[in-house]
Amino acid sequence: MTDEVLISVEGGAGRIRLNRPKAIHALNLGMCDAINDALAGWRDEAAVQVLMIDHAEGRGFCAGGDVLALHRSGTSDGVEARAFFHSEYRMNHTLFTYARPTIAFMDGVVMGGGVGISQPCLYRIATENTRFAMPEGTIGLFPDVGGGWYLARLPGQIGKYLALTAARIDGADCRAIGLATHYIPTEKLEEVKARIAASPTDAKAILDAAEVVPPISSLVGQQAEIDRLFAAETLEGVLGDLAAEPGDWAREHHAIMLSKSPQTSKVSLRLLREGATMPNFADEMRQEFAVAARVVMRPDFAEGVRALLIDKDNKPTWNPATPEGVSDALIDAIFAPLPAGEAWTPAP
Repeated sequence: MTDEVLISVEGGAGRIRLNRPKAIHALNLGMCDAINDALAGWRDEAAVQVLMIDHAEGRGFCAGGDVLALHRSGTSDGVEARAFFHSEYRMNHTLFTYARPTIAFMDGVVMGGGVGISQPCLYRIATENTRFAMPEGTIGLFPDVGGGWYLARLPGQIGKYLALTAARIDGADCRAIGLATHYIPTEKLEEVKARIAASPTDAKAILDAAEVVPPISSLVGQQAEIDRLFAAETLEGVLGDLAAEPGDWAREHHAIMLSKSPQTSKVSLRLLREGATMPNFADEMRQEFAVAARVVMRPDFAEGVRALLIDKDNKPTWNPATPEGVSDALIDAIFAPLPAGEAWTPAP
């Protein structure tokens, strides 16, 4: 057991509290294994009637995964990276299919792995502090942890926009587009958690009673423009539409997209396209694991982490360098199913 996740039962609630504040509670293998063990242990525990996930001290819910550890593994044999993804995706899938009501309190930074641990939950609580993003394109990865499933189901072209630009959105935006089910002020959260622990069967009513009307979503105000400019099926098409559009917004987003890994952007587009018709979440996780196992070994992931987190020059040299250089054959190879003995499997 790791002290980076605090596992407890309070009243009728199982509590999972992320406790890695110096890393904004970014997930590592030990944390994912501990959460999987807790979920398995509570499955047949009658006293646990609801599950709550939040963070301990610190300024964010969960900033993602331990990217530096993935980088070390990806520049070696990839074994540890695959072990992490396998455990993390099991956690994501178990939460998605859990038989008890699950509640994620998305108070603060919610990125990458934080999206993966919150979006499977039945109730997802945004606050005035919520800052949500899928920023994997910045480091040459891709929006995993179910991103192909969740982003593909957002209104209009918003999912594609979030995947390709790594845009950060707030709690009001999350509530407006369905990433959150409730908007509750941070100052109310501890009272809400205590009431749910004391009366777990009333969880939804307690959350409903605590919700307030969120501010107007700026993202929804931009949706018509997003839907029009991100409608193209290809990366080249989206870039072309943005380049042809006058105005600061299009120019800024065109520049943002050009700064991302072209490989990641093309992987993201295919992930969302296939995720939209994926028959079940287990198949989504199986596909994302195959993609992750390959992308983590590709040059762009090593280069993206170097530029952002190691040398911190913010000047990655992507390979291939242009969208045209990322061939269909390369994307097909990244998405090819793994052999049966290497493929992802759900928790038994």
